[in-house]
Amino acid sequence: MSDPSNTALGGADRSLGQLVASATAEMSALVHDEIALAKAELRQDVKRGAIGGLAISTAGVLVLFSLPVLSFAAAYGIHNLGLGLAWSFLIVGGAFLLLAGLLAALSVAKFKKVKPPEKSIASAKRTAAVLGGVKPHPRPVTEQAPAVARSSA
Repeated sequence: MSDPSNTALGGADRSLGQLVASATAEMSALVHDEIALAKAELRQDVKRGAIGGLAISTAGVLVLFSLPVLSFAAAYGIHNLGLGLAWSFLIVGGAFLLLAGLLAALSVAKFKKVKPPEKSIASAKRTAAVLGGVKPHPRPVTEQAPAVARSSA
C-alpha cells in the first residue's frame, strides 16, 4: 500500500498531487473491495435462497402426492368402523369441501381488510401540490448571433 517511511511525519516530503493520487487510488481500491464483498455476500444469499426454494418446492410436491394416499387411508379407516365404502369416501370428500369453504371464507375476510396505501397516496398528493405551485427559475435571455448567409458560388 504505502511505504512505512512515508507515513505520518515522513509524508511531508510528498507533494499535494502525490497525496491526492495516493488517496484516490486507496479510495478506489476500497470501493472495489467493498463491491467484491457485496457481490460475494449476495452470491451466497442467492445460493441459500435457491436451495431453500428448492427444498420447500420439493416438500410441497411431496405433500401434494400424499393427499390422495391419506384420503384413501381416511376413507378406508371410516369404512373399517362399519360404514359403507361409498359413505366413507363421501365423508372424506365433504370434509375436504368444508375445509376449503372455511379457508375461502377466511381469505375473503382478509381481502376485505386490505386497504389502499392511504399515507403514501396522501404524501404523493401533497408532493404534487407543492410541485404544482413551483415556478421555474427564470433563465437569462441570450441573444443569438445573426445567421451568416452562405453563397453557392
